[in-house]
Amino acid sequence: MNPPTTRLTINEIAELVGVSKKTVSRFFNHPELLSAETRAKLEAVINQTGFVPNPQARALALQRSSLIVLVHDESDRGVLELVETAIGDALRGTELALVLQPITGRNSAGEMRAMLDRLRPMGVILLPARSDNQALVSACDHAQVRCIPLGQTREQQGMACDDRRAMAHLVTWLVKLGHRRIGLVSGPETSIIAQQRELGYLDSMADHGLDRGPSLIVPGDNTFDSGISAGRLLLEVSPRPTAVIACNDEMAAGVLHAAAHTGVSVPGQLSVVGFDDAPLATRTLPALTSMHIPWDRMAQEAVRRIASVEQAPVAGQRFDIELVLRDSVQPVTPS
Repeated sequence: MNPPTTRLTINEIAELVGVSKKTVSRFFNHPELLSAETRAKLEAVINQTGFVPNPQARALALQRSSLIVLVHDESDRGVLELVETAIGDALRGTELALVLQPITGRNSAGEMRAMLDRLRPMGVILLPARSDNQALVSACDHAQVRCIPLGQTREQQGMACDDRRAMAHLVTWLVKLGHRRIGLVSGPETSIIAQQRELGYLDSMADHGLDRGPSLIVPGDNTFDSGISAGRLLLEVSPRPTAVIACNDEMAAGVLHAAAHTGVSVPGQLSVVGFDDAPLATRTLPALTSMHIPWDRMAQEAVRRIASVEQAPVAGQRFDIELVLRDSVQPVTPS
């Protein structure tokens, strides 16, 4: 049998094999329900013809829409812009569409269930602020909707990076530049990503025998305003830090604002580093040195897995973090 010159439909595949359209659909979605003989016939024809199921047809077979929902909240603002663009690129030319869904209330699981019932999406992607919310994942599991978190989770089922190790490397790099007083603006205590980054900071500061006392660690909530507040507190510490790391770029931008407001020059008197390498990092003055999290590649891989016909559980996948040098850091000048 020669490969077809035009794209076959699921009905034509069914005719070639001599089975019903429903059987072909079941082959892609629940192959365990078919006999070994039927599966073998379908596999042979599909391999010979190069048939790829239409995502929209698959969605109809599953009684789903052709929507992928991106769940976020206010603290995801920096990452949201990057991820939305990346997913838009991934969906261009397909029959799938992206919907942004903020989930910010206390009853997040209820909001998720209502959204799933209303939209019946093909899949859900959770941005970092919601990635480790197991109630949201469970709501998707109950609705039989594939859910992929972006960022570390306790269950290790998302697209993630080794944030703890990356933070430890960042602190070591600053130490090599001569920094000994290094402050940290941590993230929300409920965020496993923020927890891992803070642990990496503590690991490396301990390894280098440096002060890691509570006066050098100020909590934030991933927002610009919390970065301003944390920056002001750190700049009042005596002796003042020569470098501050913020657990995301929004808070790092807030630290830059606090420094400018108090007359502390960056990077002359204070070096500042962010995390995420969001678009904001290139828009600050000075431009922000940041740890690059490949949110775009992580998001596109999540889309690929959601659109895949494979129905096996989604395993976690790790991505590398890289330091992006800009203008907000310089070595300590010996006095």
